[in-house]
Parts: sequence; C-alpha cells; structure tokens
Amino acid sequence: MTKLVVSNPWESLRRFTQARIALGRAGVSIPTQPLLAFQYAHARARDAVHLPMDRAGLFARLEAAGYPVIELHSAAADRETYLRRPDLGRRLDDASRDKLAGFTAAGARGFDIAFVIADGLSALAVNEHALPMLEAVSPLLAKAALRVAPVTLVEQGRVAIGDEIGEALGAEIVVVLIGERPGLSAPDSLGLYLTFAPRAGLTDEARNCISNVRPEGQSFAAAAGRLHYLLTEARRRKLSGVDLKDETSMEALPADRSPTPRNFLIGD
Repeated sequence: MTKLVVSNPWESLRRFTQARIALGRAGVSIPTQPLLAFQYAHARARDAVHLPMDRAGLFARLEAAGYPVIELHSAAADRETYLRRPDLGRRLDDASRDKLAGFTAAGARGFDIAFVIADGLSALAVNEHALPMLEAVSPLLAKAALRVAPVTLVEQGRVAIGDEIGEALGAEIVVVLIGERPGLSAPDSLGLYLTFAPRAGLTDEARNCISNVRPEGQSFAAAAGRLHYLLTEARRRKLSGVDLKDETSMEALPADRSPTPRNFLIGD
C-alpha cells in the first residue's frame, strides 16, 4: 500500500526545538495535522498582540510579592493607536510624566536600577512571566545591595519608554521587561532590555537584550544569571549596548554518545 504521508528524516531533531521542521508531506502539501497546528499557532500569535495587559492583576501580584509599583501610560491612548503609531508608545503621556515628577520631587530619586514592565506586542508574556522574572533576579540584586526603584507598570509601552522613565528616576541603569513580537511557536516570549545611563533619545545600539524568556525557552534562572552579569559589567564599565558583550556560557546540547555515530539522513 502506498503511504499517504511521507516522513522526513529530520524528524529526530524535533525533540530539540519547537521550530517547524520535519513536518512530512502529503502529495505536494503538508499533512493536515501540521497545517491545523500552524493555523492554531497563527491565531494565538494574533490574539497575543491584541490581548490587554492585566494591569490590575499585575499590580496586585507585584505588591503582594513586596514590589512597590507606579502605574504609568504611554502617549498611545489605546491599542489601535499603539499599533499604528510606534512613536507614541516610546514616550509617556502628560499625566504619567506629571506623576513621575511628583514622585521624584519628594526626594525619591537616584537609584542604581529601575525596572519597567511594559506590555509591548505580547501582554500575554508580561501577564505570565514578568513577576517570576523579577523574583528570579531579585536575590542576586539583594546580594549587591543595589538601590532599586519602584517598579513602573506601563500600558501601551515600547522598549524606548524605559529611557524616559529611567532618566526621570535618576537611575543608573534601566531594565525593561516587555512582551516581544509573537512568533508562531512563542506567543508569550518576554524580552529584557538593559540600558546604562538611560535618557530620552537613545537608540537600540545603546541597549542589551535577553530574549525568549519563558518556561519553554530561556528559563527565568538562566535569564536572571545573564541579567546579573550584564548589570555588573555595565556598572563596572559604565556602558551598555554594542560595547558590552554577553560572555556568559551557553549550556551545550548533550553529545551523541552512541557507539557508532551515523548520518541521521541515511537511516539505519
């Protein structure tokens, strides 16, 4: 009997990645199951872009975990404006700017590090992973006795909004925790963006990025270790971005210890 679905010899590699490899084929197309999985992943990615930040829930969970919070909003009034006008997501609205000014006028200024949580393009990532990420890195920061600013929770924010916030707080370093653009295998990827001496008008080469932070990607513990390294080096060397390299080691895949290594494309 003729097989309807032709298997792919790359299939053994699928256990190492969520990437769409070795899907097989049915005639000149892909089999029904991978096709449906692709359509489902595409729908999840689209939903993640439009899902609102659970601001009230995040606020409550952050405060319950011992993190003081300041709620802010970008100059993008709503999600549609945010998606159409990226520039408005990079700066605060007038009310938020006044709120920060009132906070710093009371003497709350001059921190070693400020954490900014912004929804970005995947509020799902922020809703699920922002607090676990903070909890993973906080013990490392406590050992260094760093002065940490209240967490700012920003709705309709993009990465660069952290520069304005960090500058207003007088922070030496700002770290933005933000939902990354959803992929077809990762609708909940959290990104961490670190900037030394933040100020409005900086561009991307001034930042360091730690990407794909989520349970199925880079673990919170691994991301916390990388972030701590970058924070330490940024403070020591007084810089960030393209001049600061992540020299932490990557965990290698286990070696093939089979007695007779062979080409997996050839088969048995």
